[in-house]
Amino acid sequence: MAFVGLIMLLDRGAGGLTLPRAGLWGALGGMVLVGLVPPRVSAGEGCLAARGFTGERRVCTDALVSLRRYGGIAAHLVLRDAHGQWLELDLHVLQAIPLIWHLLDAGARRSLENGTLRHGSQVLQELADRIDGQAAHAVLTASGVL
Repeated sequence: MAFVGLIMLLDRGAGGLTLPRAGLWGALGGMVLVGLVPPRVSAGEGCLAARGFTGERRVCTDALVSLRRYGGIAAHLVLRDAHGQWLELDLHVLQAIPLIWHLLDAGARRSLENGTLRHGSQVLQELADRIDGQAAHAVLTASGVL
C-alpha cells in the first residue's frame, strides 16, 4: 500500500492525478502485491497444498500421475494427481523446507510403487540428488569438514 501511496503522491505532484488514474494506480499496486506475495505451502501425510490469493490447490502425493519441472532460474514443479487436481510449486520451497521435500519425495515414491506416476521419475531423481546433495554439503560445512 505504501507503493501505491508513493506513486499517487508523485503523480499528484506532477499535476496529473485524476480519479481514473488513481484507480489504475490502485489496480497496479494490487497486481504487484499478488505477484510478490508467495503462496503458503503446507504438507501432510499423503497430501500437499498451496494457498494463494486465488484459493487453495491440493494434490494427493500418494496418487501422483505426473511431476514436471518448468523454468530455468525460477524453476517450479507442476504436480498432477489421479483425482484431476494439480499444484504448481516453486523449487525454492523444497530447498528451504526439508520436511516438505521429504513428504513430497515419500509420496511420489509410493505413487511410483503403485504404478500411478507415469511421468516424472527422472525429475524426482534429479531433485533428490540436488536437494540431498545441498543438505549434505550444509552438514559438512557446519561440522567444519569443508
